[in-house]
Amino acid sequence: MKLLSEELKRHLHFGTVIPAHPLALNADRTLNEFKQRQLSRYYMSSGTGGIAVGVHSTQFEIRDPEVNLFETVLRLASEEVTKANLDRPFIKVAGICGPTAQAVKEAEIALKYGYDIGLLSMGGLQNWSEEQILDRVKAVAAVMPVFGFYLQPSVGGRIFSYDFWLQFAEIENIEAIKCASFNRYQTLDVMRAVSHSSRRDKIAMYTGNDDNIVADLLTSYRFEVEGKTFEKQFIGGLLGHWAVWTKKAVELLEEIKEHRANPTAQKAHELLIKGIEVTDVNAALFDPSQAFHGCIPGIHEVLRRQGLLEGRWCLNPKEELSDGQMEEIDRVYKAYPHLNDDAFVSEFLKNDK
Repeated sequence: MKLLSEELKRHLHFGTVIPAHPLALNADRTLNEFKQRQLSRYYMSSGTGGIAVGVHSTQFEIRDPEVNLFETVLRLASEEVTKANLDRPFIKVAGICGPTAQAVKEAEIALKYGYDIGLLSMGGLQNWSEEQILDRVKAVAAVMPVFGFYLQPSVGGRIFSYDFWLQFAEIENIEAIKCASFNRYQTLDVMRAVSHSSRRDKIAMYTGNDDNIVADLLTSYRFEVEGKTFEKQFIGGLLGHWAVWTKKAVELLEEIKEHRANPTAQKAHELLIKGIEVTDVNAALFDPSQAFHGCIPGIHEVLRRQGLLEGRWCLNPKEELSDGQMEEIDRVYKAYPHLNDDAFVSEFLKNDK
C-alpha cells in the first residue's frame, strides 16, 4: 500500500488549485504530444499545486482499446512534472474509474508512473449497492491513497446517502474528497458525514462544484460533534473549470485565503460578486442548459483561442459545442475580462518552445 507523504498531506490540507487536465488532439483526433506536454507546463507555470490526469476532462474514451491513451497521458504529464523540478510541493492525481478490477489495475498503472493519489470516480456503477461500492473503495485504497469523488448525476454520477459518506470517510488511506454534486443538499451531506467521522481532521475537502466555486471556498460548515463545535471548509479545488484561465484561478484562491485570514464585510461582498461572475463563465463553458453536452468542447474552445490547443476536437466526433454556446463564450469573455489570463498565456507561449 502506497501512502501519501507527510509533505503532500500538508500541501493538500493547506489548499491548492488542481486543474483537470484536458486532452490535446490533432484534427485527425490523434494525440498532439507537444500540446499535451505544453498544457502540463502551462498549469505548472500558472502556480498550481497539482494536476489531475485521466479524469473526465481528459475524456473517458482514452481507456477504449482502439484509443489506448490512458497510460500515455499519465506518462507524459508525469515526465513534464519531473522535468520541471519544481521547488514547491506538487501533487499528481490520476483519474481512476470502472468496476473493482479495472479500478485496481488503473491504480497500479498510476503508481507505475509516479502518481501520488487516485481520484476515484463513482460513475457507471448505477446498479451497485452502496456496500459494494465501499468495498471497491477499500480495494483501491489498499493500493494507493484515494481522493474521493461525489460526481453529479447529470454526467454519470449518482446520489449517495449520508451513511455512505460516513463509512467512506472511515476508510484508511482516503486523503481527500472532491465534492462535485452541484447540489447544496448533497454537498452538506458529505460535509456533515466527514465532520462526524473519526477521521474528520485527516480528510481534505476540495470543491468540484463548478457552479459554486467561490461560495464553497468561503463557507464554513459548523456542526456539534461529540459535544463540541467543529468547523470544516473546502480548502481548495479540483476542477475542470480551472483547466482554463488557470493563472487567475490561482490568484483567486490566494485572494480567498487572504480574506479568510483577515475577513472584512466589504471583501466578502466583493468575492461573492466575483463568485457569480465565475459561475456565469462556467455556464458558458460547461453548457448546463444542454445537459453539459458541450462541457469538454467549451474548455477546449477557450484553450484554442489562447493558443494552448490547436482545436477543440474530442475523441468522440459528436462531442461539439451546443447551438449558441460559442456566442455564450464570446459574451462572458467580453463581460469579465478580469477573469481571463490571456496576457499570461501569451507570455508563456513566447517563452515555451
